[in-house]
Amino acid sequence: MKNIEALIADGGDITIGAVYPIRCSATAACSHNTVAMLVRRDNESLNALLKRLDKAIGKFYIDDEIVDEVSDY
Repeated sequence: MKNIEALIADGGDITIGAVYPIRCSATAACSHNTVAMLVRRDNESLNALLKRLDKAIGKFYIDDEIVDEVSDY
């Protein structure tokens, strides 16, 4: 999960947990930007969620595109 590692090495962070009314989400942020906000899918493993988060962070680094599933929830 190289993109998560790079984000944290650059001072960013990830958070996994409930954000009402969402039972489980995964978010990533760097010092001044939200990078990704994902909603855990039904029957999705935590490992699969982390892999999707890693890909979403990579999309931000490559395309400067924020993946936001939380706002659409």
